[in-house]
Amino acid sequence: MITAEEALAAASKQTGLEDFGDDRFREGLGVYCQSVNEEAKLNDLGGMVAEATVVGGLANRLRVVDWAARHPEVRDEPIIAPLIVVGIFRAGTTLLSGLLDCDPGNRALLRWEAADSVPPPTRATFREGPRVDAARAGIEMLETLNPQAAAVHHEDADGPTECITVMMQDFKSLALEAVANVPAYGGWLQQVDQRSAYEYHRLVLQLLQSAGVRGRWTLKSPHHATALEALTAVYPDAKLVVLHRDPVELCASVCSLISVLSGAFSDADHRSYIAEHWTGMLELSISRLDAFRAAHPEYPILDVRYEELVRQPVETVARIYEFTGEPLSAEGTAAMSSYLEAHAKNRFGAHRYDVADFGLTADEVSERFASYREHYLG
Repeated sequence: MITAEEALAAASKQTGLEDFGDDRFREGLGVYCQSVNEEAKLNDLGGMVAEATVVGGLANRLRVVDWAARHPEVRDEPIIAPLIVVGIFRAGTTLLSGLLDCDPGNRALLRWEAADSVPPPTRATFREGPRVDAARAGIEMLETLNPQAAAVHHEDADGPTECITVMMQDFKSLALEAVANVPAYGGWLQQVDQRSAYEYHRLVLQLLQSAGVRGRWTLKSPHHATALEALTAVYPDAKLVVLHRDPVELCASVCSLISVLSGAFSDADHRSYIAEHWTGMLELSISRLDAFRAAHPEYPILDVRYEELVRQPVETVARIYEFTGEPLSAEGTAAMSSYLEAHAKNRFGAHRYDVADFGLTADEVSERFASYREHYLG
């Protein structure tokens, strides 16, 4: 794994650009590179992936900043009342974002464009073309190297992705913890002001819609639950949705996810750290969500249960639309029904998980999250 300065130089060499924009990303870059080098215990493949992730993120940032400088009108693009699914981890956010993407009136952040944003897509290049093909090839390669990854969390190159891919380019993102177990970076991220990541995120959205692919932004990431003050400072009119699920299932699923994603890149046994850190992240997400609601009772947030979404997906989406003040069209309803038929659960294999695999017990987790269960699950 390279150092922060080497990564910056490599990205500049790759793009021929030098202006990274707002310097507030640099601290996170330095903390992450040091944490990876000292703590992650990456194997050779992991070292290559981590380096490519860092340099690739910096390269896209350079291109975004350069494009915005040469096209200053980008910063005038309005982002109006985005619908943002803010969490909780492993509670159906991927299913919901896929359904929302079916509505032609919505505008999702797609996997390929989040990492390769310049030039902004046109209607003709939004879901096909060389950049989409390149992203698809990258996904296929990683899933070949790590076959469990598709069953645990698959994304199509031309389908919705999480905001953390963009926020990673400001080095304030849980995505960086998914490929490497980095305690020092994780501790730093929980304490840092994340405003700059959301400001950069907004600039990327403005750029991406500037060539005509517009609509109501429908976004998602469980990361957002940990940074609601920063999120709403940048998107004050956002419509927020939170998904809830049994905490034993949440903990088992997120620990399994991180174990599978990071396990291909390290030969060390990180299960104890994963159990401690990611169960703690769930607690942090819930506590910050509750704190935000207490501080801002005027800010509307819609709670949705995972079981409700799975049992009645289209009806649940209609309820979300009602919350936002917009009706779900017949066209959107039909498209969502077709999506569900084409995207059967476990089509990439079953994802089985158990808290016992990480040294936890169901009773222990239930007790730890008793107040959450009582408040949100009844």
